[in-house]
Amino acid sequence: MASILIRSRKKKSPETDKLSALPIIGAHVSTAGGLERALDNAKTIGARAIQIFGSSPQRWQTAFPDEKTVADFLRLKQAADNFPVYLHAGYLVNLASDNPELRKRSVKNLTEHLKIAGLLSAQGLIFHAGSSNGSPKESGLKNLISGVKEVLRGPGEAKLLLENSAGGGNKLCSTLEEISKVTRGIKDERFAICFDTAHAFEAGIIQYLDSVEVKKFFSDWDKLIGLEKLDVIHANDSKTDFRSNHDRHENIGAGKIGSGGFRHLTGEKRLQNKIWILEVPGADDSGPDKENIDKLASLF
Repeated sequence: MASILIRSRKKKSPETDKLSALPIIGAHVSTAGGLERALDNAKTIGARAIQIFGSSPQRWQTAFPDEKTVADFLRLKQAADNFPVYLHAGYLVNLASDNPELRKRSVKNLTEHLKIAGLLSAQGLIFHAGSSNGSPKESGLKNLISGVKEVLRGPGEAKLLLENSAGGGNKLCSTLEEISKVTRGIKDERFAICFDTAHAFEAGIIQYLDSVEVKKFFSDWDKLIGLEKLDVIHANDSKTDFRSNHDRHENIGAGKIGSGGFRHLTGEKRLQNKIWILEVPGADDSGPDKENIDKLASLF
């Protein structure tokens, strides 16, 4: 994926030049008060890309934005040089489930959220693989592949991005091998991967101990999945231990990965053209903030 640069219409300051030389660092931002508020929230904290919920993540029923909301959002997005926008899917979705009714509802909900992504000219929709519940993981992976294919049959250009999980129980896609099976089974240009740093640590597949480990991990990724399939990095520290299987995010440098771990990660040159999106609690537990964006930027 080619690097996207945010170009300013004003004369650049040395600080702006330094920012432009970095990979794009964005954040999940609130849409309270309207979708268009997300862009103002991003500007406040210095985010150069955003992730939002297109509709409630806790409900099966999808609320589509009206024409005025879409028009206002697109106008403000254009004024911000069309910086990258990603949506995050609802938490109820489980394409891997062994329950046919749950899979049906998941396909419908994910399809609708992907449609919202298209309306907002977003780059893509990020979703969780889910769990095979009581069935073997192989069965869950087949269900997941089938469900993704069904969602992608709809029109549009927005991508569907699978996020790696923290593992535990029958949760899928906590390993490179499982993600590889899904990627090989789908083979669609609109399908990509979002790599969550905390989930990978919590799943026990990378500890970020040094640059050698990081380099080997992404070389393995390239062989099994292909680095071209990696579009977005969810940059999150972990509140829980390595191989804990407990998904709890922490502010950059304040968790179990730590500043040293992130410095090893940010030093991997093959990740310089990816979009980095924060999903951390923030200093006051209200979400990603300027402090965390500046902290991550300082580690490159």
